[in-house]
Amino acid sequence: MRKLLNVLYVTSPDGYLSRDGQNVVVRVGEVEKARFPIHILESIVCFTYAGASPALMELCAESGVPLSFISSTGKFLARLTGPTKGNVLLRRRQYRMADDPAESAAIVRNVIAAKTTNSRAVIRRAMSDHADAASDSRLQRALEDLTRIVQRVFDCPDDLEALRGLEGQAANVYFSAFNGLIRNPEPAFRFNTRTRRPPRDPVNALLSFLYTLLRHDVQSALETVGLDPYVGFLHTDRPGRPSLALDLMEELRPYLADRLALTLINRKQVTPKDFISSETGGVVLTDEARKTVLGAWQARKRETIEHPFLDEKIEIGLIPYAQALLLARYVRGDLDGYPPFVWR
Repeated sequence: MRKLLNVLYVTSPDGYLSRDGQNVVVRVGEVEKARFPIHILESIVCFTYAGASPALMELCAESGVPLSFISSTGKFLARLTGPTKGNVLLRRRQYRMADDPAESAAIVRNVIAAKTTNSRAVIRRAMSDHADAASDSRLQRALEDLTRIVQRVFDCPDDLEALRGLEGQAANVYFSAFNGLIRNPEPAFRFNTRTRRPPRDPVNALLSFLYTLLRHDVQSALETVGLDPYVGFLHTDRPGRPSLALDLMEELRPYLADRLALTLINRKQVTPKDFISSETGGVVLTDEARKTVLGAWQARKRETIEHPFLDEKIEIGLIPYAQALLLARYVRGDLDGYPPFVWR
């Protein structure tokens, strides 16, 4: 298993990236704020409009370090990568599988079943951690409904639209119960429904921000193993949309993003003051709150877990890479089926 490297997050609105030899330099005006050797970085994510020098972009491209730009609201803007690498035969096989409904359904079925199972696990963990949640009839009904949906997923024929419909049902059940997982009494953290583009409340803003970070990590992992992140199986092709990255995110959202959002809210590591209304009418994190969330995200990634399929301990931040590697092995024909990540 590869080593977990660092992700450099540039959050200062005036932060500008430049190159000095084999180092990434962060400047604000004429003042150097930080520098990092390129070889210790996994990727760079900028929440800034100041930009980066062409020389820095060249360094990132030649070193295989993706450089992404994200708006203050968490919207993905652009991504710079170097030349496409990996086995072209692997990608050609991926394209053929994506064009075959039966082969696509075999992957989609496992992804949706894992996502639904992991959503159920998030609810179960909350019910075991909080006595009042254990007696919440809404949460109990959600568990029962999600259990039934998992069985229906496995019973479903090779019909992609039917499987997508079951995924939507599972998401509706899960998010209809999500408010019962929030133990923070602040009215600002009441959750009614999932809203995006833009998120309409602090909980949705936090979820969207974490999903953006997860998408970045998953897309980087797919590119690393040689798969095309823009050709998926669950999500249909759309220009500019990394459909395969969105596919792989589905099974990882509950464990990697949703649990962290609940932890930050329930432990009061974020407060209502950490959110502001944007010009578009949505809700976004403040600059300081983004730093808090990024710190928690990085700390979480350094924790370890025993991977359910590999049966070895890995850092949580390597889960996207592990799943991308397993998917590549399945596409290549080395595995009989794609083993999704299921939280034990």
